[in-house]
Amino acid sequence: MPTLVFTGGGTAGHVMPNLALAPLLRAQGWNLHYLGSAKGPEGALVEAAGIPFHSVATGKLRRYFSLENFTDPFRVFLGAFQAFALLGKLKPDLVFSKGGFVAVPVVYAAALRRIPVVLHESDLTPGLANRLCMPFCRRVCVSFPETLDHLPKGFPKERAALTGSPIRPELFAGNRAAGLERLGFAADKPVLLVMGGSLGSKAVNEALRANLDWILVGHQVVHLCGRGWLAPALDEKYGHAGYRQFEFVGADLPDVLAAADLVVSRAGANSLFELLALRKPMLLIPLPGRASRGDQILNAESFAKRGLAHVLLQENLNADTLRSALQALDWTAGALRNAMETSGLTHGTEQVLEVITSVVRA
Repeated sequence: MPTLVFTGGGTAGHVMPNLALAPLLRAQGWNLHYLGSAKGPEGALVEAAGIPFHSVATGKLRRYFSLENFTDPFRVFLGAFQAFALLGKLKPDLVFSKGGFVAVPVVYAAALRRIPVVLHESDLTPGLANRLCMPFCRRVCVSFPETLDHLPKGFPKERAALTGSPIRPELFAGNRAAGLERLGFAADKPVLLVMGGSLGSKAVNEALRANLDWILVGHQVVHLCGRGWLAPALDEKYGHAGYRQFEFVGADLPDVLAAADLVVSRAGANSLFELLALRKPMLLIPLPGRASRGDQILNAESFAKRGLAHVLLQENLNADTLRSALQALDWTAGALRNAMETSGLTHGTEQVLEVITSVVRA
């Protein structure tokens, strides 16, 4: 039985594509393990998926001054030593890396043991951790066509593959009727799903709630507002009119997505490709550059350029601009769905599996 080791962590976005691949790899007879950080979210997510989890030390390479910049290189070295020992014990046929700084020591250790590595980059421009890992990878999978022009200088393009992003198979099993029943919504009124990211968004929440009187005339709203952002008074005021709010939705998410006719979302790559695969017309409000390296803005611009989404930058977000953007989303929903059908940017689960298989066979 062949063995594959996943790595990647620091955020759920570095974990979920790995978990999307896991059921199909298991069906093909793979033995799976996961190397991640002790403090990141990956441990709980991976163990819940029934994959053995092993933690290694990791550091973060910051672009700003921090005393930890002097100590973290030693943690990366320690993590590489730990990963080298674990890989020697597990003897994997391949390491699959999804990025995040925990992946750096694992990929370096795999290179020292001459274990082939396949890396996947979700965002349009590679993050620093993935850029550091790419020279040691046999193949690099990317989600956006533009990423092929942002590979590190000297990296052979023939080693890169445009695959799209792996999508969790359970998302395709959502049931609209079950979702409407779960939400207490009517079947004859469109549903707007608003998601502000895993931590929620104060700006998105405030702009949405300022427009509820107007929005609820023509729509029902399910609002994933993020932990700590619930407004209980709104349940009493608008609950009868079709407004439901949750900090987050877990096992019911596939049904909630199936019930949604329109979506307002951040522009993390995983969410974008999930919504694309499900053909959901979307208004994207990317995380601003000051709060990230600007990757969500580039992701959103790429989708907008292809006619797959509308974009409203957070610096332009207020009650009035959100209302105008939602009107435009309503009017163009059919055109957005048609563009998604013909985009060629489908979910990449099978394509990534083909790359993994080709590397192992080689």
